[in-house]
Amino acid sequence: MLSQVSKEDLPRPFLKWAGGKSRLIPTYHTFFPNDFQNYYEPFIGGGAVFFYLYNRPKEAFLTDINSELINTYNCVKNHLYELINILQYHEKQHNKDYYYQMRTTVEDSEVKKAARLIYLNKTCFNGLYRENSKGKFNVPMGRYKKPNICDSSSLRLASLALQSAEIKVRSFEHVLDDAINEDDFVYFDPPYYPVSSTSNFTSYSRYSFHEKEQNQLREVFGELAKRGVKVMLSNSDTSFIRDLYKEFHIHTVLAGRSINSNAKKRGVINELLITSY
Repeated sequence: MLSQVSKEDLPRPFLKWAGGKSRLIPTYHTFFPNDFQNYYEPFIGGGAVFFYLYNRPKEAFLTDINSELINTYNCVKNHLYELINILQYHEKQHNKDYYYQMRTTVEDSEVKKAARLIYLNKTCFNGLYRENSKGKFNVPMGRYKKPNICDSSSLRLASLALQSAEIKVRSFEHVLDDAINEDDFVYFDPPYYPVSSTSNFTSYSRYSFHEKEQNQLREVFGELAKRGVKVMLSNSDTSFIRDLYKEFHIHTVLAGRSINSNAKKRGVINELLITSY
């Protein structure tokens, strides 16, 4: 039973991710449905919810439009030890010059690309994944005295959990191709709708996510709900989102904000958790 397993033996995110849900799991866990067979997460990000639920569904389907991210998940699943070896090399070489060299490096294999993403994620500013319009990673180096670049234990646990998951590059609307009834549970964690004009960070890749995409997501949410699929979604607490999902169950939760250009604006804020059940 999970209660008999130490926290260190449970899978957890191997990436730092802006908007990651690790700290919200204690709040979220009471909202997860009790019964489901298949789990779908179309914005996988850091994967905190998947890793928390990994032993409950028979099958998991993890997708994202970010091909670099999906490649990394697949390499953790299928090429673990080669990946660890490369990360150990990055860890030994790490310094400022090496970071900026790696930031511009174009790797020639999938596993090297995955190791590069993990290395940059562990050493960049606030663990923020961001691409410019050309798809180039453009985050400056963070101020870490000794970053944990190769967390072998975390990677091994994650790899074990991912063995039962199907991992693909897909945009969120394709979940409609697979989730069909009450045996399915879909969790959406999209780029949040901005709470102000100065917080308009709506994409971790070259692909934007604005009102048009938020409306498309609402249509997908509604169609899944009509099928009897159990659907849960996280987003910012704004009048736009509240109005968009007014037909469903809207729950207010407290969340910590750790990424803001103004340190004084980091702290606890309201977010929304929306469920179809």
